[in-house]
Amino acid sequence: MASDRIRHVSLSSVTLPLDVPVSDAKVLTGRQKPMTEIAFLFAELCTEDGHGGVGFSYSKRAGGPAQYAHAKEVAENLLGQDPSDIGKVYDTLLWAGASVGRSGVATQALAAIDIALWDLKAKRAGLPLAKLLGSYRDSVRTYNTSGGFLHAPVEEVKERAARSLADGIGGIKIKVGQPDMREDLRRLAAVRDHIGPDTPLMVDANQQWDRVSALRFGRAVEELGLVWIEEPLDAYDAEGHARLAAALDTPIATGEMLSSVAEHVRLIEAGAADILQPDAPRVGGITPFLRLAALADHAGLQLAPHFAMEIHVHLAAAYPREPWVEHFEWLDPLFEERLEIRDGRMLVPGRPGLGVTLSEQCRRWAVDGVEFGKL
Repeated sequence: MASDRIRHVSLSSVTLPLDVPVSDAKVLTGRQKPMTEIAFLFAELCTEDGHGGVGFSYSKRAGGPAQYAHAKEVAENLLGQDPSDIGKVYDTLLWAGASVGRSGVATQALAAIDIALWDLKAKRAGLPLAKLLGSYRDSVRTYNTSGGFLHAPVEEVKERAARSLADGIGGIKIKVGQPDMREDLRRLAAVRDHIGPDTPLMVDANQQWDRVSALRFGRAVEELGLVWIEEPLDAYDAEGHARLAAALDTPIATGEMLSSVAEHVRLIEAGAADILQPDAPRVGGITPFLRLAALADHAGLQLAPHFAMEIHVHLAAAYPREPWVEHFEWLDPLFEERLEIRDGRMLVPGRPGLGVTLSEQCRRWAVDGVEFGKL
């Protein structure tokens, strides 16, 4: 059978406004301003045989325009390529932008294209992406974060946690890392009391603490039976996370801020995480994510991919060990479809590929766009 070829590439820069500005520990301590929007890079591919794929990358706060600019520089190299040769295509794009390295914005720009290639490949096969990769399960455990930010009063956090559980969410994560740790402990105790002792509960400090403070917090909450403590230290402090993981019974989770496989390898080799939290758009797409997942499984680690549930529900379903996937409804306006939640689990869509279609609202939010090739 003759090979298909990519004949058209469309890139778009989309800004998604958030209904309410959100704050985590980085805001309360003055490191950042409240987040009001998320910048997305969408890549849409079309082949000579009429097959299509869509993928996206994103940036919270700065970085979105840079991702779009880099993708625009290298995307023309896709034209005429066989879309099934994803590894070859990825290397072509890497070398096209080799001067800016293999992490951060450089590969986050490629992530949207790589994810679109995998979406296209699964659609050509008539399979959900999870099935194409080789899934272990048809649903994954899911937890909700969006109701637990620090800008919300604790009564609102409790109310939204109860609503999430009633809607079928399996676990609740809340933000911690305030200037006064005692306030964190009060809020956490109130939420635990509200949702009961058996509901999975996680906390996320967003890199707020030093090593001593993180250890004190970890010891103070051991009796609460948390599923994990997330990003207690600077994202690149592998040694500190390793010491903390060794000292506490509560598992340590981290990895979401890292932007390459190599950076995650350092965490794995240091024993810095019980639960690894890679983000496919941040590490450069599905191709590097799969390499990383194999290393994490070999090290016996649990997996809880960060954000972008529309992508990660498939990747988590194809991970050998029972994972968690983070539920955020923020991206709902971008797509026509919705993921189904039932009995604490997120169901893998039965539609081919990622199972998402860009909404008209998504296209109206586009602030820039470019096309290569012919439709």
